[in-house]
Amino acid sequence: MILISTLIRSAIAQFVELGNDEVYYYTYALFSDWSHFDHPPMVGWVIQLFSLGQFMQSQFLLRFAAIIFAALNTFLIFKLGTKIKDEKTGWYAALLYTASIYTTLIAGVFIMPDTPQLFFWILSLYLMMCILPDKETQAINQKKLLLLGLLIGLGMLSKYTSVFLWGGVFLYLIIYNRKWFKNISLYFAGLISLLVFSPVLWWNKMHHFISFTFHEDRVNIGSSNIRFDFIGTEILGEFLYQNPFVFLIVWTAIYYGFRKGLNFMESSKFRILVLQSIPMIGVFLFFSLFRKTLPHWSGPAYISLILIGAAYLSNKKIDLNFGKTPASIKYSLYMAGFVIIIGFAQINYGFINLQKIAGQDLTLDMYGWRQLKKPFGLIKQDKENKKLIKKNAPIISYRWFPAAHIDYYVALPNKTYVLGLGSLERIHKYAWINDQRGGFSLGMDAWYLAFDYDYVSPDFLQAYFTEIHATDTVQILRSGEIAKNVYIYVLKDLKKIPPSDFQEFMQKAAAN
Repeated sequence: MILISTLIRSAIAQFVELGNDEVYYYTYALFSDWSHFDHPPMVGWVIQLFSLGQFMQSQFLLRFAAIIFAALNTFLIFKLGTKIKDEKTGWYAALLYTASIYTTLIAGVFIMPDTPQLFFWILSLYLMMCILPDKETQAINQKKLLLLGLLIGLGMLSKYTSVFLWGGVFLYLIIYNRKWFKNISLYFAGLISLLVFSPVLWWNKMHHFISFTFHEDRVNIGSSNIRFDFIGTEILGEFLYQNPFVFLIVWTAIYYGFRKGLNFMESSKFRILVLQSIPMIGVFLFFSLFRKTLPHWSGPAYISLILIGAAYLSNKKIDLNFGKTPASIKYSLYMAGFVIIIGFAQINYGFINLQKIAGQDLTLDMYGWRQLKKPFGLIKQDKENKKLIKKNAPIISYRWFPAAHIDYYVALPNKTYVLGLGSLERIHKYAWINDQRGGFSLGMDAWYLAFDYDYVSPDFLQAYFTEIHATDTVQILRSGEIAKNVYIYVLKDLKKIPPSDFQEFMQKAAAN
């Protein structure tokens, strides 16, 4: 199963272009730091490691970490399910993990902060099963507890939400096993997590905790009214992201565990898994009452629910041999395969006219960038030869996406670079990248690319450049038809340095 799923993921990684988030995290690897505006640094580090640094221009190698971690995680969740109950539970857990859209595709093909986070999350759950039920706090478990602190710290270096792992630990100990609070190893384990995470704290202190304030604003409910459409979208998103069949399996198992009596797994293990899932899901459901949330934020919590669902299904009198897998798991795998096939076909061939049906086609974000590289290079060479623009002039972008796509697929192969021009909220890490690339200088020329499916006029640049000329239009074809038009503009003679929201923020923060 691991071999087949890895081959499928590898094919997707090679033949589906990078998404907005993925190509943005490429800049984390290109401009490595102890932390970043949006997330901790781990995703950038694993991209560097698995893409062998200098080969980061390979789209497959950029996603290679996700493919490897997905294979490892499938094996680890099998071992974890086996430890929780038996080998059949482990097998079912691995099948449900592979069927989940979030684990097998979003974090298993696409390179995201969730990719390394899930690896450390599953390892942490495994150690919890070894440690937390122990009433005697034996010495061997004290060593494992220190290792748990390290793993949770590495998870926090991947994504802030890994701190929920410690929340689940303390809830379990407070309710069921308070003897551990007398053991100094527990506090050393917490200290280890803090030390591992300290580079992120140091970076944020140097930048006036800009990353934390950004995320605080995303979930700030102080001035928001209750929005039932937001919570409805969150629940629907979890239903779809986890795979409808997986979603129903795990919540049915939870229902039977609480209401019908726990007869399919040990109570202590059930409690640990529940406390590593329900609180996290509940927190984001609460936030979604007031603010827009994204379904993958609570994705790691479903690892525990998958294990509970696997234990519940393994209690059924079904023979493991000869492929007699529960029908619900089979349907979940069929659904995952259907989503992958339909998604792949829509992205690469656009057989459904989503522009006409829904008014927008989000799959265009993952298509056509490779096509744009060559024609832009030819236009660039022609305009430079005719002295219509200075050589290797940067490309200006108004937002972190499409800035990162342009950067990866268009600018770097054509020996130029991208600068972000806009508020810190819009350009994100490009506020730092601008500085590392030399920023703006009076008299410079630049390019500007606009896209018909997400059109932003270059008029906002008139305050900064003396002249703006529309030069060329590149047509991106999909299945022989025009999928999108890219309008290319030449910006002449920068007459005014654009203001930097980032510098203003730093000055105000320092003054406060």
